[in-house]
Amino acid sequence: MVRIKGSVLKARLALVEELEPDEGVERVLAALPVADRTPLRSLLATSWYPFELGKRLDEAIVARFGAGKLGFFEKIGEASAQKNLTGVHKHFLVEGDPQAFLARAPMIYSFYYDQGRREYEPFGPNEGALTTFDAEVFSAADCATVVGWHRRALEMCGAKSPLVVEEECRARGGRVCRYRLRWD
Repeated sequence: MVRIKGSVLKARLALVEELEPDEGVERVLAALPVADRTPLRSLLATSWYPFELGKRLDEAIVARFGAGKLGFFEKIGEASAQKNLTGVHKHFLVEGDPQAFLARAPMIYSFYYDQGRREYEPFGPNEGALTTFDAEVFSAADCATVVGWHRRALEMCGAKSPLVVEEECRARGGRVCRYRLRWD
């Protein structure tokens, strides 16, 4: 079973709280199977949870706030980066040096996922590619959160106008998930 960190799930719920402060979290949780609600109400940032739990949570959030559109997952990724990279994982950022931050991709990946690996290849001072290998589970939605997460993280490192495009996706038949990154 593939697992993700509780900090990822907590960031998702924080976005829901921001979008609908009074009842949002309860409404999203009500859309989930009863067995999912208990762990989501008592998340620990440093604990591991099933990837599928996160996938169901993301789908419930997008159904409620994103009209079911895949692009909304990028907003979830941005919110996750903002929450985690100003909190528990702020040491991942390298202010003023996006390349140094991206070089940490293998280590950062291991903090959020317990299977597979991510590598970074620079192509110049303001460009490179991230490639995810050997992840047992994957989804187009998770890949969209990765796009949003890295775009926001690059901004937090000082990159101007970052662009993150998924060039290849296992959920769409690719052999890996590969993201091209560019910034000014």
